[in-house]
Amino acid sequence: MPERRERVLGCLFGTAFGDALAAPTEFLTFDQIVQRWPPDGPADLDRQPSRVTDDTQMMLAVGAALVAAQASGQITLATLEPALRKTFISWLNDPENNRAPGMTCLQACGNLERGQRWQVATVAHSKGCGANMRVQPVGLLQVDGPTRAALAQFQAALTHGHPTGLAAADLTAWVIADLLAGGDVAGLTARLRAYAESQREIYHAEWLGDLWEQFGSTSPKSFIARGWNECFSVLARLDAALINPDVTSDPCLATGLGWIAEEALATGLLCFLLYPDEPRKALQRAAASAGDSDSIACLAGAFAGAYHGMARWPAHWIEHIEYREQLDHLAQALI
Repeated sequence: MPERRERVLGCLFGTAFGDALAAPTEFLTFDQIVQRWPPDGPADLDRQPSRVTDDTQMMLAVGAALVAAQASGQITLATLEPALRKTFISWLNDPENNRAPGMTCLQACGNLERGQRWQVATVAHSKGCGANMRVQPVGLLQVDGPTRAALAQFQAALTHGHPTGLAAADLTAWVIADLLAGGDVAGLTARLRAYAESQREIYHAEWLGDLWEQFGSTSPKSFIARGWNECFSVLARLDAALINPDVTSDPCLATGLGWIAEEALATGLLCFLLYPDEPRKALQRAAASAGDSDSIACLAGAFAGAYHGMARWPAHWIEHIEYREQLDHLAQALI
């Protein structure tokens, strides 16, 4: 069984590998992808460097903020909010932020830069996958479950104020933490549903404040329940897809295109669970998708890496991947 260190490295690098492998396939149809990279889509990272997208960049921003907040003594709202604001604004103005970043993240980070209160700065009705394609460092933190849940939702909420974005980020971090701890694949979706059920009406008020009012809900419980209910819907689609697995057609047909957070989680998890013992095949499956391919593949890579550790990734991928030093540095800080 891989050690914690290897799993943390595997998760962070797996995110970047999936991101880089699928970056050229985003915005292409499934047929276009398999025609250009026959027979099953791109299978190798042979570019040097293998460039990633805003998904990996923002994951590193979340990780850097968590490390900075932790270094101040304790991760609290008072330490994490300014740290996230700083790293998100830095990403916003980085010349390398030229990888088709999401409009929601750009708008919300611009609002944060103008000094707006974060509950106002966020895009209240967006549940785009930017909420959870960057949450991996939260899942890797050594914290208790309620703290992990609150942190996952909070980092999402700074840009994506929709309750489903919060719930999907929470679920994504939970899967990573479960696999990191050695959770078995066979019972993963059942454990995931049980966790979601336990969280249905839990609103982390000490972190989220009056976000529910900005969204226009009648109460904090009704606000967060809407998010969990929408996640239950896509988890049912995931379970149905796993009953009769299809490894030949577009995975998005089963669980969604991944442009929204709950579908990115479900489709990324589907690709991992179709090939739980073949991480490269899982990423290839995710890259050959007609939706938000890079986000789907980065989540599939995070899950596979947390499960298998670093040893299952090809050595030349490690050598070629962009942001290699930053990924390694973040991993060491989280171990």
